[in-house]
Amino acid sequence: MDAGRVSATEAALELIAELVGLHGPLMFHQSGGCCDGSAPMCLRRGELVIGAQDVYLGQIGGQPFYMGAAQFEYWQHTYLIIDVVPGRGGMFSLEGPLGRRFITRSRLYTEDEEALLPPVHYGPVG
Repeated sequence: MDAGRVSATEAALELIAELVGLHGPLMFHQSGGCCDGSAPMCLRRGELVIGAQDVYLGQIGGQPFYMGAAQFEYWQHTYLIIDVVPGRGGMFSLEGPLGRRFITRSRLYTEDEEALLPPVHYGPVG
């Protein structure tokens, strides 16, 4: 586990690098809403306004990852691992046209890991 609350597999990092090359700086958001909202959405950075009800979880591939606060209530005790599988995800996520989709895998923190977690940050970072 790294110091954040989220990481990415090698496959996800490769896809992120490909998408940065195509679209420039990116951001990720996982909301738990409709339209495949429980999957991580990859967007051009700034395309979604981050507000006080969004939690910053860290970076993957140099790109910020946020989660809606209500969704974070369910996921706060889990370490998120962003991966890639074949198929089409949410219609607004940038990877869809490439025939791949980001998914979230997770595992519970150990008590020792959870004790070392930094406090969460609500709202935009950087």
